[in-house]
Amino acid sequence: MPDPRSYIIESLDTGLRLMRLFLTHDTLSVTEAARELDVARSTAHRVLSTLESRGFATRDTSGRGYSAGPELVALGRPAGYAPGIRARLQVVLDAGATATGETVGTAALIGDQVIITDGRESPHPVRAVLETGRAHPAHATAAGKVLLARLTDEQVRALYPRERLPGVTSRTLTSRTALLAELAGIREIGRADSIGESVRGMNAVAVPLAGRSWRDRLALVATMPADRGGDVELAGHAEVLRRAAALLPSPS
Repeated sequence: MPDPRSYIIESLDTGLRLMRLFLTHDTLSVTEAARELDVARSTAHRVLSTLESRGFATRDTSGRGYSAGPELVALGRPAGYAPGIRARLQVVLDAGATATGETVGTAALIGDQVIITDGRESPHPVRAVLETGRAHPAHATAAGKVLLARLTDEQVRALYPRERLPGVTSRTLTSRTALLAELAGIREIGRADSIGESVRGMNAVAVPLAGRSWRDRLALVATMPADRGGDVELAGHAEVLRRAAALLPSPS
């Protein structure tokens, strides 16, 4: 059989190898990319620029490096689905659900959508329904906003190239400017709320759960009817969720 290596397109191979670098690097400068790939700096710059033009890379806030772009983030395997992390999360979900008495779930960010990966339903007769696997617009949910807050503003702008954002309810943020302002506040307090922004009559609070990079970040979120989720209750649930998140066992 012919050697498959004889059919390699060098420029495509370089681009694919560079994309793989974003699995282990949150940011890459042109110099770093050239060194890692053992190519000329000019080659690394051209490949990064090409990836940027197609949404697979984006400039970081300093302007001197690149981060994973929205297309690459969307292609990434959702955090929270691997058997190892699912097993480790059980103690977190049990603790959060027991202490809050509300529906508690873990969520992953995929592009501009957030997906519930696992959870526990509240025992209350009137409760939020656990919708494992269903995608929701990230900007309209507590889990989505707390995960968006862990991106840079430049990455958020790449995910939302237009100023106008789709409304889900009358309370949903509908401008990128407003979203960026709220994300700045979320970074400071370490939690995000959704007050009827995704589902009317349902409120939620979320805190970061795991992961230092875009590949494996998760949120822990509690969702409840609005009459059980005022400002005081949401603040209290956030503290409970933080304590539950701290129970996450380290990988063996």
